[in-house]
Amino acid sequence: MANTREIRRRIQAVKNVAQVTKAMEAVAAARMRKAQEQVQATRPYAEQAREVLSYVARLPRSESDLDPLIQGRPVKRVGVVLISADRGLAGGFNANVIRKAAQVIRQKRQAGAEVSAITVGRKGRDWLLRYDPIVHAEFTNMPDSPAIGDVTPIARLVIDAYVNGTFDEVDIVYTDFVNTIKQDPVVHKLLPVEPAEPSVNMAPDYIFEPSPEVVLQRVIYGFTEVQILQGVYESIASEQSARMVAMRNATEAANELIDSLTLTYNKARQEGITMELLDIIGGTSALEKA
Repeated sequence: MANTREIRRRIQAVKNVAQVTKAMEAVAAARMRKAQEQVQATRPYAEQAREVLSYVARLPRSESDLDPLIQGRPVKRVGVVLISADRGLAGGFNANVIRKAAQVIRQKRQAGAEVSAITVGRKGRDWLLRYDPIVHAEFTNMPDSPAIGDVTPIARLVIDAYVNGTFDEVDIVYTDFVNTIKQDPVVHKLLPVEPAEPSVNMAPDYIFEPSPEVVLQRVIYGFTEVQILQGVYESIASEQSARMVAMRNATEAANELIDSLTLTYNKARQEGITMELLDIIGGTSALEKA
């Protein structure tokens, strides 16, 4: 059994770790609440934007020819936008979304397509560079509260790559925020814009001003940016939730370890006292016999 000094050192070390994880839990909780409010405020708009895009893709062929982003073609090259975190210590958050992206990449390759990745976040980039170096572009250091200007370079890169034929299809992989405990990795086709199902009722006909070309081009490009921004919002909220839960679990595990070490320390201390008493008793008996 370890001596009491070593056990005291271990107890103090674990207490220091518990203090750090407790502080990280509090920081993550504050950021999670802010990110959750952000997601809930923007999600209805993003969903409506996706619905409008699907309506645009269902326009008659004469109008659909107005923009290449709603025109499908044989898929030979696929771009995957992978949104992960810049930091770890978030439980299985990064591993889950990377696993989902790897599954998508494998499926596209099985279908005969060449795959490239556009990474948002260091963790996804580092994993791909280590195990599957197909990184076409990378974006890191995304702020906690990104604005449309922060994702404009990503959207522009994706749109230009699709228009000029670098990609025939673009998918986005991110973690959908469900609640504080549950976050689900999801994949959506970003480009080309998929038309709505025939069973979905379309809105009444609109009069386009100044022209259908100008209006549709602005809608398609702008709403594509919105889809990417919403994916980033969902990912940030999921990351902070996962980190808060992970730090809470780490703090609880540290407290349990402290209790166990304290019990071990008390046993070792009691054993040491018993041995000292036995030595004293033995010495006294020897003196009496002498």
